[in-house]
Amino acid sequence: MPSPSPAGGDAIDTAGIRTVALVGPQSAGKTSLAEALLVKAGAIGAAGSLERGTTVSDWDPLERKMAHSLQAALMHFQHAGTRVHLIDTPGAADFIGQSLPALEAVETAAVVINAATWKTSGIDAMAVRMMNYAAERHLDRLIIVNKIDAAGAVLADLLEDIQATFGKECLPLNLPDSGGTKVVDCFYNREGHSDFGSVDAAHRALVEQVVEVDAAFVDRYLNDGDIDASELHAPLEQALREGHLIPVCFVSARSGAGVAELLDIIEKLLPNPSEGNPPEFLNGEGADAQPMQATPDAKAHVLAHVFKVTVDPFVGRMGIFRVHQGTVTKDSQLYIGDGRKPFKVGHLFMLQGKDHVEVQRAVPGDIVAVAKVDEIHYDAVLHDAAEDDHIHLKPLNLPVPVHGLAIEPKRHGDEQRMWEILGKLVDEDPCLKVEHVVATNETIVYGLGDLHLRMLLERLRETYKFDVSTRPPRIAYRETVTVNAEGHHRHKKQSGGAGQFGEVFLKIEPLPRGGGFEFVDQVKGGTIPGQYIPAVEKGVREALASGVIAGYTLVDVRVIVYDGKHHSVDSKDIAFATAGRKAFMDAVKAARPIVLEPVASVEITAPEHAMGDIAGDLSSRRGQVNGTENSASGSVTIRGQAPLAELAGYQSRLNAMTSGQGRYALALSHYDPVPPTVQTQLTSQFKVRDEE
Repeated sequence: MPSPSPAGGDAIDTAGIRTVALVGPQSAGKTSLAEALLVKAGAIGAAGSLERGTTVSDWDPLERKMAHSLQAALMHFQHAGTRVHLIDTPGAADFIGQSLPALEAVETAAVVINAATWKTSGIDAMAVRMMNYAAERHLDRLIIVNKIDAAGAVLADLLEDIQATFGKECLPLNLPDSGGTKVVDCFYNREGHSDFGSVDAAHRALVEQVVEVDAAFVDRYLNDGDIDASELHAPLEQALREGHLIPVCFVSARSGAGVAELLDIIEKLLPNPSEGNPPEFLNGEGADAQPMQATPDAKAHVLAHVFKVTVDPFVGRMGIFRVHQGTVTKDSQLYIGDGRKPFKVGHLFMLQGKDHVEVQRAVPGDIVAVAKVDEIHYDAVLHDAAEDDHIHLKPLNLPVPVHGLAIEPKRHGDEQRMWEILGKLVDEDPCLKVEHVVATNETIVYGLGDLHLRMLLERLRETYKFDVSTRPPRIAYRETVTVNAEGHHRHKKQSGGAGQFGEVFLKIEPLPRGGGFEFVDQVKGGTIPGQYIPAVEKGVREALASGVIAGYTLVDVRVIVYDGKHHSVDSKDIAFATAGRKAFMDAVKAARPIVLEPVASVEITAPEHAMGDIAGDLSSRRGQVNGTENSASGSVTIRGQAPLAELAGYQSRLNAMTSGQGRYALALSHYDPVPPTVQTQLTSQFKVRDEE
């Protein structure tokens, strides 16, 4: 494993800091590019190997086993007196819960595109998705075309496709030359040629794009014919902030072509924390929250944001945060959100993959970590002033986990430990969710897809040595009745000693959907003594919980007990509970019972061209489209409803219809009767189980 870089960069101030997240699709070469940058900057002696699992960023044992990134990894290095914080993020859509929070910690989102695969697969959906997210958060965007020396790479056509996909504001800062074995600068330099032709043409396009944001520079350019690029720092940063310029640079992490040039671009052209768009903080709660800006002033009071939490079985909980305002030092006293008790910063770390490099202070722009603070959590704001307890970052639009898996420990009695471990995994990943579903008595883990949940199970086994059994979640069907009916049961048991006797007459009535359960005592004349009425209700509730025709909870019914008989010696609570339960079941069978199924509201976001296929597919699932909304980015939001049972495995189908660009969110809407064929199937299955 490479040795950590020295911690001697504490003296660097905010103007000397750059923060960059490498984002984009799987196999684009983000991890190899991070290695190449670390080597070129002198932070490590030699590049690690993806195959051998020796890279700085893919240090986790499960990442080594799977041979791809599963979590955001943090690194840092120094170049030309500048400290660069670099975050390598996973490229699989299932792990976007690791990638998106990394955007909260940086000024620049660098979207990496694979030149080797573009000709056959086009620009990957993950690149489009991350570009859109970065634009929504008002980040500066940089496009890095990697693997430019790959056989068959057609870089000029790829640049045209980038501009067609993301806009004409995507202009190269350098150009490939000699078949992608090197690159030539076209921002500072206007002389010479490249594989694309004239460097001068690319230089002029860049300068014209930059000066457009400043009228004074436009006049100078029109009068002088050119402006020295070294004078364009301020308008360049403005163009980056406004999205008026999205630079493109070419690189090969494998051969090193363009890596030195990329380091110079990061140092000379990318924004420092005072030049990027400030993060969107809010002060207050709900509708009363007011926008506010953090000031990248090292002397101001502290505002920092926790964008990642790790929980190691041996090291404990670590909170990783970006300092937006003020200075955090060893021994600082910090509050967590609205907490009233501060914690002391015992040790302050910069991360180099798995290595912790201790530092004495962190200024605005720095990304650092504290360990063994149990209260720290994802999305927390750290501050050193008690009055800042209502400040929080504008919520990130994370995808909702809807892919469910029922899970239980293989060893009886390990339920509590399973919940503790799952709680730690959920703390690490904001796109994981765990809940206990009372209706089916199941613990369900929800993720963003099959791969997401498979990795959760792998982590349970590999990291925590915990074995579980899994199955698809059961659908929480319900039962109800549709007409009034009466029921009666006499429970009589004589076994030589004290007997049991209780007789119950009752009526049932359907309630409106969502009406729940009502129990009414209309017994007159003491035919059922008052002390036994609770037992009757208990018996009825037992039948409600276990179901009558299909084994599912029975809802939306009123039960009226109006008569019965008792025995002065043999009547007992158990007798009336049994009589109440069986009288209720007798009434239900006469009340035209039906099975209800959960209907979900579904919101699907996808490319506009897929709308027809999605609407047709939803209809084939007994669903309906209720409305659509188009966005300026070329996507469409489709809102509709469908039975939850019909949406099992829906992400796979949506991926097929949208080339992996679609996503969806579910919320329970209401319950509707199932079709007769489904009811017959469910009741038949219940009878078989009941007879076993």
